Amino acid sequence: MKIPKRSFEASVPSMAMGDIAFLLLIFFVILARAQDDSHLKWQPAKAEELEQAKHHKASVVIDVGNKYYLNGKELENPSQKGKLDKKDLTNKLKVLLGEAKEDRTVLLKVHKETKAERFEPVIEAISAAGAEIHHVLEQENN
Repeated sequence: MKIPKRSFEASVPSMAMGDIAFLLLIFFVILARAQDDSHLKWQPAKAEELEQAKHHKASVVIDVGNKYYLNGKELENPSQKGKLDKKDLTNKLKVLLGEAKEDRTVLLKVHKETKAERFEPVIEAISAAGAEIHHVLEQENN
């Protein structure tokens, strides 16, 4: 006497798929960078005895072509080509920083060959927004 084999139905567990999708979503949200300025070309100036920058809410970059960027987006000033609108930058920084009394750090990344007349207005605008400036430099090798 031969006993017939039972056939089992193979199905994809849909409950596990939902859990996996949710965990992947959380994973990518956590790893996503809100401020991506990796496409900007600039070389930091060198200095000795540097300390690590703290968590920041905004970054301002002056690149090789003397263009201004706030969190990776170019700051445009149609009325004056190549010049910075300090009031506009100050207002945008105030919006980004909000009403927080602490954690008002702004990273300042300036290309090493940039003249003072280009970055001093940026420093004034950041100060007027009530932020703490952290100038990003490169460790000098002796």
